[in-house]
Amino acid sequence: MEQVVPIVALVGPTAAGKTSLSLDLAERLGGEVVNTDAMQVYRGMDIGTAKLPPAERRGIPHHLLDLLEVTEPATVAEFQGWARAAIADIRTRGAVPVLVGGSALYTRAILDRFDFPGTDPEVRGRLEAELAEVGSAALHRRLRDLDPVAADRIEVSNGRRIVRALEVVEITGKPFTASLPVQEYADPHSVQVGVAIDRADLEPRIVRRVDEMFDAGFVDEVARLLDLGLAEGRTASRAIGYQQVIAHLEGRLTLDEARDRTVIATRQFARRQLAWWKTDPRIAWVPHAAPDRVDQALAAARAATAPLT
Repeated sequence: MEQVVPIVALVGPTAAGKTSLSLDLAERLGGEVVNTDAMQVYRGMDIGTAKLPPAERRGIPHHLLDLLEVTEPATVAEFQGWARAAIADIRTRGAVPVLVGGSALYTRAILDRFDFPGTDPEVRGRLEAELAEVGSAALHRRLRDLDPVAADRIEVSNGRRIVRALEVVEITGKPFTASLPVQEYADPHSVQVGVAIDRADLEPRIVRRVDEMFDAGFVDEVARLLDLGLAEGRTASRAIGYQQVIAHLEGRLTLDEARDRTVIATRQFARRQLAWWKTDPRIAWVPHAAPDRVDQALAAARAATAPLT
């Protein structure tokens, strides 16, 4: 009997070791890697997103990297379409798609039943004008009054997502959270493997990663991207680390302050990632340092397959 090709998604906090495990799994499963990091779709955003260089990809095809210029916006709905098309193509060829990245919402949008509400250009334009006039904090307070759950999930500084949440509330008459994905896979042959790591182990890894970024020329990378319009990019300019280095290059932060604030922002991001995933009972968690972590992940992936009749 023919076996169904599973969809395998690796989740877990930043700096936990998802990338190396994705390569191990892809090698063992005969798979191809699909990026689910919202910022790795941008050309030139390499050091600050920990994008794996081509020479280190072990010859494994990687998808959804370097698709956009930093000036181009990206939405979850667009990413869902790109990823699902890539997954379908990979499976058609008999290979296993191995999803990896730190964007929890993007992963859920790809895997779960998630239909996006429409948009209203007039409402969107009005809210974006308000954002420019009064700032994201004021709109975030309004969102908290209308949908406190959504407000808890969206950073005060993320004006674009706040505007989208308020737009959905206005055009649907329902909370923005009602439009978020439910925990039901669009394809039942999907599995999530989580890389489990204690905070005590994770925090020094985050510091080390940030130090390596800055030592590898991160500031020069941001300076080059600013020349290409990074500051005007509605999506790319919000990336962790890039915001802080832009502030340094503009004279608002010292280099050490930019580095320290990048560490703090990355820690906060990791906590939000864990808060998102801890509510999903479908995830098979694998200890990050387990000597047999690849075998454990493989066992979870194979459990997602079933014979076709």
